[in-house]
Amino acid sequence: MIVVAMIATGCARGDDSDNGRPPERVVDQVGSSAEEEVASALADPGSDAFPDPLVPLAEIRSGGPPPDGIPPIDEPRFVTARDVDFLADREPVLAVAVEGDVRAYPVQIMTWHEIVNDTIGGVPVTVSYCPLCNSAIAYDRRLGDRVLDFGTSGMLYNSALVMYDRQTESLWSHFTGEAIVGHLTGSTLDVIPVQTVAWSDWRAAHPDGLVLSRDTGFTRDYGRNPYPGYDDVETQPFLFDGEVDGRYAAKTRVVGIERDGAAVAVVLDHLRDVFVVETDLAGVPVVAWLRPGAASALEGEAVDEGRDVGATGVFDRRVGDRILSFTRVSGGFRDDETGSTWNVLGTAVDGPLLGTQLDPVAHVDTFWFAWGAFLPDTAVIDAG
Repeated sequence: MIVVAMIATGCARGDDSDNGRPPERVVDQVGSSAEEEVASALADPGSDAFPDPLVPLAEIRSGGPPPDGIPPIDEPRFVTARDVDFLADREPVLAVAVEGDVRAYPVQIMTWHEIVNDTIGGVPVTVSYCPLCNSAIAYDRRLGDRVLDFGTSGMLYNSALVMYDRQTESLWSHFTGEAIVGHLTGSTLDVIPVQTVAWSDWRAAHPDGLVLSRDTGFTRDYGRNPYPGYDDVETQPFLFDGEVDGRYAAKTRVVGIERDGAAVAVVLDHLRDVFVVETDLAGVPVVAWLRPGAASALEGEAVDEGRDVGATGVFDRRVGDRILSFTRVSGGFRDDETGSTWNVLGTAVDGPLLGTQLDPVAHVDTFWFAWGAFLPDTAVIDAG
């Protein structure tokens, strides 16, 4: 594995303090593997050189931009949370933690780039966000002996981002982490849990944590929502031709959880009413909870102008030999067994379990049409 040495601490640019920008940091990055001399699914998805595709090629559609027309971020820069001056308290950020290394990726930046190739806790990671299906998912970029890095193909499958790896130019589903066409067809990446939370909550928990900088190398109108009104439940998804389970409108928001082949969707309106839902999934006791205060990034003209849709978290309820049960309280959640208080990120901030971190369970905040399209056998938790 090749490591590209970069500055791990201190300012990446010595004049930041003089020009009004917060001081930037860069981190050690694991180098990606070399490009391979194989047929490209990006250029010719129907090539006879590939295994049979996992999805019908006719259902992979152009979304408009060419490959990398929505440019991924390959050289991410960061600022320390306490130095950030460009985020409103209620703005959503993507929270990722690997081996104790915590990062926040503002949705106002991710909306314009969709993919960040990064290294967190020494692990090469791709953080991806698809506005069209309102989903944020991160993956470990290691695949056997390869270290992949990803770009945007310009194509969609079930209205969801289709990524491509630069090593073989295979096509990958952002939603499932599977290579669906190309040399690596059938390969699957390991998922890394992501939470979408309000900036104020993440900053309070991690004042020294690293936040993706607006200094991306590209000129974009960060903070503006290029999809105003897109999450209106009465509107239809972009370029989606699949069947929608008629129990809910296509753009009903759900919290989707999949584990060991079992899947469940918690309807967000229900979770907003009760705040805490506990269930078992594939034999694991889990809790899904919601804390108000995070804006929809897809409603207003600006990312911070959307209605309050709240921030969700999904966690394993086991701590040692105990299975905890939770109740919403002011500022967070309290477990019934010890009376400890927990923040939305699953950390005990008060009480006998102070400092304990619940194990996160990978989940996705998304629209019903997307969850149902990729996991049609899902169970549903709703008020009824």
